[in-house]
Amino acid sequence: MFHVKHEGWGEGGERVGVPLSAAAAEQLAIYERLLIERGGPMGLVARNDLTRIRERHILDSLRAARLVDVGTRSGYDLGSGGGLPGVVLAIARPELELSLVEVRRNRADFLRDAVEELDLRRVHVYARRAETLRERRDVCFARAFAPIREAWVASERVLGDGGRLIYWAGRSFHAGRDVPEGLTAVIHRSEGLPGAGALVELRRP
Repeated sequence: MFHVKHEGWGEGGERVGVPLSAAAAEQLAIYERLLIERGGPMGLVARNDLTRIRERHILDSLRAARLVDVGTRSGYDLGSGGGLPGVVLAIARPELELSLVEVRRNRADFLRDAVEELDLRRVHVYARRAETLRERRDVCFARAFAPIREAWVASERVLGDGGRLIYWAGRSFHAGRDVPEGLTAVIHRSEGLPGAGALVELRRP
């Protein structure tokens, strides 16, 4: 069993530009423990990542909270897996109504347990394919879900007017080559996480 350090979350939030309350820091520490002790054996996180899960996965997810403004009230986390980024964003932005979309049963069960243990009252787990979503939302999040063009296709039909896709791009991402034609893209770099890819914010003009 790996030891989970509960300290340092405030500093971690500052690195990615997301101030954290004491309550949010405590929830992130609990979630980190859940991922290591339960998610690891289930294969939700690669074994080699278990000793660096905070920076590689949780802080990488947390950086998108800067893009969740007061006008963003609802969202989908597409292919949520173990809750990255959805659970992290729900902790940092508790006012956000968020659905964790995960078709695989064991992962959906883990997500339900995590949502209950963390008391995330505005979060629910949608254990079906993303193609069956119907309700429109303000934002979709896609981290390790699909290539950017496929992620946009999955998002576009469930985004309301002015809705956005926030996409975790790899280091090889090139806007001129990879952004779907006809879309507006804003590229957000993360100075506090060396080596992390850009966050790409896509929407219709």
